Amino acid sequence: MQARLLLPVAAATATLAFAGCGGSGDSSSDPATLAPPQAPLFIEALVQPEGELKANVEALAESIAGVDDLGELIVSEFESSAASSGEDFDYAEDVEPWLGEKGGLFFQEYDGEEFEGYGVAIQTTDTAATQDFIDKQVGSSDEVPEEGSYEGVDYTVDSDDGTTVGVVGDFIAFAEDSETFKQMVDASGGESLADAEAFAAAVAEAPSGSAADVFVDIGGLIDQSGGAIDPDAQQFLDSAGIDPEEATAVASLIPGADQVEIEITTTLGDDLESGDASQLLGSLPADSFAALAAPDFGDRFKEAIDQIDAKGIPGEIPAGEFKSGLKEAGIDVDKIAASVGNLGVFAEGNGESSLGGAAVLETKSAKEATNTVANIGLLLRATRTPGITAISGKASGFSIRSDDLGPKPLVVAAQGERIVVGYGLPAARKGLAAGSGQTLGDNPTYKEAVSALGSTPITGFVDGPAALNLASTLIPADDKEGFLDAKPYLAKIDYLAIGGDQTTAKLIAGIGK
Repeated sequence: MQARLLLPVAAATATLAFAGCGGSGDSSSDPATLAPPQAPLFIEALVQPEGELKANVEALAESIAGVDDLGELIVSEFESSAASSGEDFDYAEDVEPWLGEKGGLFFQEYDGEEFEGYGVAIQTTDTAATQDFIDKQVGSSDEVPEEGSYEGVDYTVDSDDGTTVGVVGDFIAFAEDSETFKQMVDASGGESLADAEAFAAAVAEAPSGSAADVFVDIGGLIDQSGGAIDPDAQQFLDSAGIDPEEATAVASLIPGADQVEIEITTTLGDDLESGDASQLLGSLPADSFAALAAPDFGDRFKEAIDQIDAKGIPGEIPAGEFKSGLKEAGIDVDKIAASVGNLGVFAEGNGESSLGGAAVLETKSAKEATNTVANIGLLLRATRTPGITAISGKASGFSIRSDDLGPKPLVVAAQGERIVVGYGLPAARKGLAAGSGQTLGDNPTYKEAVSALGSTPITGFVDGPAALNLASTLIPADDKEGFLDAKPYLAKIDYLAIGGDQTTAKLIAGIGK
């Protein structure tokens, strides 16, 4: 009986990966009304996309995989699987007539490694037909399932693994076990996730036209996993003004005809200010296969230093002595932080021998840049770092060589109002000269990425073909089997564009033909 009950539900839920939660309709019919109020993870989607959403999904399926009709392919795969198992299953006759608009999946427990206690709720347009279908599957089984009733709702329990199915309101409900099923019944008639203030607020901020929305109660996951956060991670979060225990996030999948977008809205950074480092990003070298930019890095750096100073470093530096200790060595970290603005990072190369890159820091003046590099050199000398050599020319600074760094030196230098920390002298020179010559801003693919993000400032860029070419040369031969299987699909990605602010992040993959 297990396969007979799982198959139609699986056929419907498989479509969720390509469907969308448009946020329309009566909230009382949302699958979230069957999810327990404390569920930390919930996915909601349209089971049967229509209109532009359906057209976009089909266009992507054809571009990426050469599939003309994705829905037909999914159904035929499940029907073939049923036939090979000796099952009689016709999606068009058995499921499609009563299959509704929305579906949802929740997990209500997380132990730090795995999610447990799942439930699936899919709308039905004809509850009587849905119940007839369940009865038909149960009646055709050689096994005798357990049957029961809870709060007037009949259900059937699989005799092998305890999975439970039944009709709850306007939904076919499928749960990991009978206890979870009963909790779904309770939620449908009382308090549910749909009634939770944090869930409602988070979903309200999610974009429309998405293919699937994933709600995550970050604080709930931390609490269920024991409430412990790695001390170093906690220190970083504190320095950034982030309280994860009160945070939520919604990740939305939005398909376009020639792109796939993932947009994440979160309350993690509600109290943070955001800047725009897109100008710095666009000034980085044109041949970068990947580049990132972070606005107001100096402010974040100062906050992190203040937190370290306040708490100290266990076993090494007592609280309140970090900054004073550096000052005694002639290093004023507050002054350094105040002089630093945006941060940019780029990587270049098409193989191991040519691989390089650099971090580029903007400062308020050329004098501040030179002084900051001098202070970094002073700190390294104070810690007796070996392999340091001064560099001369237009840039002032030094290089560091060691076996741990590989064949190229790490170069720290200042020129004009920029500081660069580069792997290899050529990359360092490009970082210092960024803005002159050919830049990402001149790159047609980069321009497409910027355009795809619209009004959202770009903070990251990956050139798809260049990154794939590099991966092809770096991945060891004995690890290439999975990569080669994925390569034809990865080759369809023209670019990855990343953008956002303190509460919203976007990742867009541009898809070529």
